[in-house]
Amino acid sequence: MTSQFVNDLIMSRRAALQGSLALGVAATTGMLAAPRAVAGGGLDSRSLDYGDPADNLYAFGKLWAGFDETVIGAFHGLMYARIGDKRMVPVFGYTGTGALLCKFDDAGYLWVKSRETGYFTDLETGDILETWYNPFTEKTVEVYHFYNDVLVGKIGSEIPKFLMGGAGDMPTLMNEGTVFPNEEGRYPFVLPWQLYGDDDMMLSWDYTHEHTNPVTPEGWPRSSTGTRVSPSEHFTFNFSKSELEDRDIPASRFTAGFSRISQFWPFMEMGGTPYENGSLFGRMFSHKGLQGYDDVPPKVLAYIEKNAPEFLTLPDHWNLDNSRVETWKAYSKDVPPENPDYEWKPDTFKVPTGRGANTK
Repeated sequence: MTSQFVNDLIMSRRAALQGSLALGVAATTGMLAAPRAVAGGGLDSRSLDYGDPADNLYAFGKLWAGFDETVIGAFHGLMYARIGDKRMVPVFGYTGTGALLCKFDDAGYLWVKSRETGYFTDLETGDILETWYNPFTEKTVEVYHFYNDVLVGKIGSEIPKFLMGGAGDMPTLMNEGTVFPNEEGRYPFVLPWQLYGDDDMMLSWDYTHEHTNPVTPEGWPRSSTGTRVSPSEHFTFNFSKSELEDRDIPASRFTAGFSRISQFWPFMEMGGTPYENGSLFGRMFSHKGLQGYDDVPPKVLAYIEKNAPEFLTLPDHWNLDNSRVETWKAYSKDVPPENPDYEWKPDTFKVPTGRGANTK
């Protein structure tokens, strides 16, 4: 988290300029008024204006991550497989962490930096899986662990659009369905905050992608479920209004519901089987804001400390990078093609554990 607080960034919806996000997103244009320090070096104590994009940026940064120092958050829950119109069945747990930090630059952009992990766990024990028995294909496969090394992006005064996939793929507008264009056809960064009672606030955050599958059927016939993928993730945050609006506090505690729907993960090797058109649904808890590593499930923390301790920290740099934000793209860079004649451009990142480790 970072704490150049958005002091006097006063902007109406009509004045909102075009923003950007490199959190897997489109790069761009448009600036906010630069933040201004309060006399004596203190913090701006005015309340938040939830119709002001600048105040929304401050509130979002403080909630999603935080200012001043790295915050560690975590998620954990179950994933279910659905084949056709059959009932969903639980297949494995899904858990991971995020090391998060935000800051404002002199132009008023919100910068977000993170390092993320994603693991699959045994339903009964909660242990992180290295192999998984696929009950549909009756084969045991090596599990792919997701390591998003360093993601650095910036958000301006408009709702960001994620650019995923390849040429011809359409960008994803964040929070489609709860954000709407102004008179100029732009989407100011004004989020769907909700207040119940005096202090119980809620916020939804959604994205629904569709793009070219980097794990192509030609290169990875077992891992690929087809030429297109359409993952979506949905968060419902719960947090304290008074904590969010207290500018002496650099980060807000939240708990959230986190759900995910997508095609089957590549490591499940559903490609070319009668099940490749099925889907995965995940329901997870997500939370952030406790001291140290207290938000991280103990088995996950022990695994990371042993195998990838750097993922509990963040580097000092703020170099824009979203090259590993998308799981299928990361898989296509980390895991050699199953077709030996397929041209492959591996990533320089060394995967700490799981499928793809020690292959570059």
